[in-house]
Amino acid sequence: MWVSTTPLYAEEPPTLLVMGDSLSAAYGIEQEQGWVALLAERLEDDARVVNASISGETTSGGAQRFAELIGQQPPDIVLLELGGNDGLRGLPPAQMRANLATIIEQSQQADAEVLLLGIDIPPNYGQAYRDAFTSVFHSLADEYDIPLVPFLLEGIALNKQLMQSDGIHPTAEAQPIILDNVWPALETLLEETYQASSQ
Repeated sequence: MWVSTTPLYAEEPPTLLVMGDSLSAAYGIEQEQGWVALLAERLEDDARVVNASISGETTSGGAQRFAELIGQQPPDIVLLELGGNDGLRGLPPAQMRANLATIIEQSQQADAEVLLLGIDIPPNYGQAYRDAFTSVFHSLADEYDIPLVPFLLEGIALNKQLMQSDGIHPTAEAQPIILDNVWPALETLLEETYQASSQ
């Protein structure tokens, strides 16, 4: 369990904004079973978790509503989990990259840290498209010097027992594993955010 190193907050506990699609919106399962709800539970009073994820959201939709979102509630950390729907629709990776870059830049201008949550698409989209798609996440992480979880559904996507019947969305049983995939990188960011805010 991650615990803040400072006994009292220098400021308010950090706000985490989860900007995602159905993978973060608990599609097909109870809301409280989703990995974002489990994250809020794990952090308890150490952070405020705002889930702005919408099922079916593309990077274009996310980029369009992001400025207003951070204007309403400036986050300390943005967990950016978008791109899966772009991939499933076969949209150009360059367009996806530009939209994600917009969200990252707006986050950084608002002094928020960004954790990029990468995703992969099924093999039937062809290796060339998959390579172009997944490389977007790596190149953005390098360019903007932000941490990356390479594949949100690591250890889940190829296990039929952990996937819903559509083969795209993870089951309730998979949600703690998703949180475990995100946690190491997020924990590091949280520690840095606390240290920065307590100085």
